[in-house]
Amino acid sequence: MTAKPTVLFVCVHNAGRSQMAAGFLRALGGDDVEVLSAGSAPKDSINPVAVEAMAEEGIDIAGNTPKVLTVEAVRESDVVITMGCGDACPIFPGKRYEDWELDDPAGQGIEAVRPIRDEIRRRIEGLLSEILPNRGAA
Repeated sequence: MTAKPTVLFVCVHNAGRSQMAAGFLRALGGDDVEVLSAGSAPKDSINPVAVEAMAEEGIDIAGNTPKVLTVEAVRESDVVITMGCGDACPIFPGKRYEDWELDDPAGQGIEAVRPIRDEIRRRIEGLLSEILPNRGAA
């Protein structure tokens, strides 16, 4: 892994789970990690309930824009995390791939999205302790 690891979060619409994960990793990892997120069929905007759930944690993802998944994004990443949505990513040797099976927040209310958000945070904290072992979780 490079001195500053790059992590790519992928889900179909890049509007909920992957955006929440990217928001947590940016907030908790700071300048020690590069964060990317993308989707195979990105929506036009971020899920407003995901924005609300993250705002409750003091993290603003409202200005983010869903992006299309590219081979280049995968190539430049050290860790590629898919969000349990069956997305097919290009496979490159030497990369770490994980699939996080998480409920989809699309069409759900805030009460259903909070546990998804909290599970994402737990996984991000674990990921940080693995990719930045000398730093520890924030």
